[in-house]
Amino acid sequence: MSEKKAFPLRINARVLEAVQHWADDELRSLNAQIEYVLRDALRRNGRLKAPNADTGENAGTGESE
Repeated sequence: MSEKKAFPLRINARVLEAVQHWADDELRSLNAQIEYVLRDALRRNGRLKAPNADTGENAGTGESE
């Protein structure tokens, strides 16, 4: 299982509110939404491998989809 690390984040209040609304719309926690958005951006820019089809895990996260 992949290790998760806590990371304090300073973020603009308007950005945080927008991400919270987005998370609510997608039935995710705020933390899960931030991780989802970051992971998607990393994949689209070739900085994170695609999910491992053999294990059903997200590359670098250890989470099942």
